[in-house]
Parts: sequence; structure tokens; C-alpha cells
Amino acid sequence: MISLKSPREIEIMRRANLIVAEVLQELKVKIAPGVTTLDLDRVAEELTLKRNAIPAFKGYSVAGRVFPRCLCASINEEIVHGIPSNRTLKEGDIVGLDYGVIYDGFYGDSAITVGVGTVSDEAKRLMEITEKSLYDGINQLYEGRRLGDLGAAVQMTAEGAGYSVVRAFVGHGIGKRLHEEPPVPNYGEPDRGLRFKEGMVLAIEPMVNIGGPEVEIKADGWTAVTKDGSLAAHFEHSVAVTKDGPYILSQL
Repeated sequence: MISLKSPREIEIMRRANLIVAEVLQELKVKIAPGVTTLDLDRVAEELTLKRNAIPAFKGYSVAGRVFPRCLCASINEEIVHGIPSNRTLKEGDIVGLDYGVIYDGFYGDSAITVGVGTVSDEAKRLMEITEKSLYDGINQLYEGRRLGDLGAAVQMTAEGAGYSVVRAFVGHGIGKRLHEEPPVPNYGEPDRGLRFKEGMVLAIEPMVNIGGPEVEIKADGWTAVTKDGSLAAHFEHSVAVTKDGPYILSQL
């Protein structure tokens, strides 16, 4: 069942997502060669608790596997769900930062990919195209349009640039639970699938690879990597469908 949120609930979710956006912005300015992803995780948790929110990912369980950190930090060929560790960021790396909080009973969720120092033109273009594909998808979030319109818009932007869209992972509804109905694929056919209604809130999150779309999971049971070792980027916003169109809750 798809949960439609009231205007009051959407404003609570806006506050939750602003916390996420503020944390991600703080982490972005701390990205530099020599910093570890565990350093970033500690900062994220501290900032979240100061804002009277709860880190959403720490302790999150799937099929008996429990995520041990607050932040997902995915480097280079890692697509999503990278576990923060003592691994040090290096000049030229790109790192996906995916973060979520619980505030006043509702979830916020967003992601960015950031370059470490000076990155290659190839990496820069991948990040630009992936972020553009996110906004092209968001621009379909009007009442009466369909999930297929959103997926097709993301897919067209990514594949039109010569990249591939990850299909093993998709976006999702969000609200009082981190993952709600419906699934939100980053591919599809226009005018197909569920119609958007006022009150829906979706976490839209394109994951785009320079190489093929195939994915493997590392031995830790969480970290997803590109099968061919190519670079991947990930951007995400939580967005409400309103009578006036898309309302990006996780944008500062």
C-alpha cells in the first residue's frame, strides 16, 4: 500500500531531509586526501545527534544482515552501501555519500557523489550526468504522470551520455519507514506504471556506471560494486508530489 502524506507530514519530512542535506554539506567540505570514511561517519553521527535526530542506517537490518555504520560511503567502483572504515581517500577518487535520519517519526534520505581533490574529466562528467539524470527524473513528478515517465527520463539522460543505469537497485517510497512502496526504477517506458498522486513522497536515486550495469556484492554482504570495475556515481533526493509539482525535501 502506498502511503499518501498530509501537508503537515510533508513539512515534518522537510525538516528531516534538511538535517540530511546539512550533514551532507558538512561532509562535502571535509572531503580531502587523507581523510578516512570512518572519519566522515563519526562527523555525520555527531551532527545528527546535535540536531535531535537519529541516524537511520546504523543498525538497519536486511535478511539478518545489520548495517554497522551511520553513513554509506562508496568509493570509485563501489556503487552503493559502502561501509565506512579506515580506508583513506586519495586524490582523484570519487566517493558517494548516502545518508538518512529519523526525525519526529519520519525519515529523510539523500545522496551525493563528491570528487576528492582534482578528479579526471571522465569522473567529473559521470557525476554531472548522474546528477542531471536525477533532476530530469524529478521533473516528471506531477500528478497524473507515471513511474515509467520518471524512469525513462533518468535512463535517457544516462544512456544518452553513453553510460549504463544500475537495475539491481532502485529508489523507493519514504515516510514513517525508510523503504516504502512503490519501488522507483531508474529505467522504464513513458506512460507506463503507477500514476503519481498528491501526497506521495519518493526517494529518487539514480546509480550510473561508466561501464556495464552489472553489479556484484563484496564479501561484507553490503557493498555493491560494478562487475567490470568501472566508476559509478549516485545522487538522491527525497521528493514530495504536490498540487504544484515536485517539492524537493532534501535540497537546501
